[in-house]
Amino acid sequence: MLKQVVEGVLVHESEFLQSNSVVVQGRHGVLLIDPGITGDELAALANDLRELGQPVVAGFSTHPDWDHVLWHANFGDVPRYGTARCAASLQDLLSNADWRDRIAPGLPPEYAEEIPMELLGLITGLPAEAAQIPWDGPEVRIIEHQAHAPGHAALLIEERGVLVAGDMLSDILMPFLDLEAANPMEDYLAALRLFESVADDVVAVIPGHGSVGGAEQLRARIEQDRAYVQDLRDGRVPDDPRVGPSASLDWLPDVHRWQLQRLAQREQNETPA
Repeated sequence: MLKQVVEGVLVHESEFLQSNSVVVQGRHGVLLIDPGITGDELAALANDLRELGQPVVAGFSTHPDWDHVLWHANFGDVPRYGTARCAASLQDLLSNADWRDRIAPGLPPEYAEEIPMELLGLITGLPAEAAQIPWDGPEVRIIEHQAHAPGHAALLIEERGVLVAGDMLSDILMPFLDLEAANPMEDYLAALRLFESVADDVVAVIPGHGSVGGAEQLRARIEQDRAYVQDLRDGRVPDDPRVGPSASLDWLPDVHRWQLQRLAQREQNETPA
């Protein structure tokens, strides 16, 4: 079911991890951002748009994680965009004959058989200097950064004051760092500064997973995520309910401990003998 966030911007929430598919209405159809995740959900989303008389005219993937690069034939054969780095990461993956086997370990087992893979990752990379999505609708500013995943982009729907954050600014998930990057914690802090720089223009934030928030929640989430990353960087124990005993997802404390272990290993490897 589609729910309106502000006029012209709607969200469909998946059963999996409160995943948000975002619909932006344009003059002749909609921009569809990060649709997911099961075949039935995607088909239902296509049907809802059909009933609204709103065909999909373009798609966008905020980053190359599998649950943000899905598609369904009922959306049509339309341009599907991402940043150049996002598209390159996906092309590298799909160039392997065993790419499905590589993705399989990361799929949630309770949904694995229901996730359509046929059109996964068929993304066109926009030029590196592209500042907006090319489509016939409200201006959508691309805010590219290097937190969480290669070529990650948040999107600012300027006329509506909506920030689509991808896999950041969640009320249920703490920051997941890109631990393959050279400076994962500094990359994350830099991305949060970018979000802070546009916060005055935002009335609603839509995370990839979790609840839609208002302007005050946007600033609170920036501060909460910054505190978590700074605590990791400085060796403090985070005072963050998302990874504590009351975490809404019981596996998040384990992911937090895994991040700590990986960061400690990186530091040990980088320390001169």
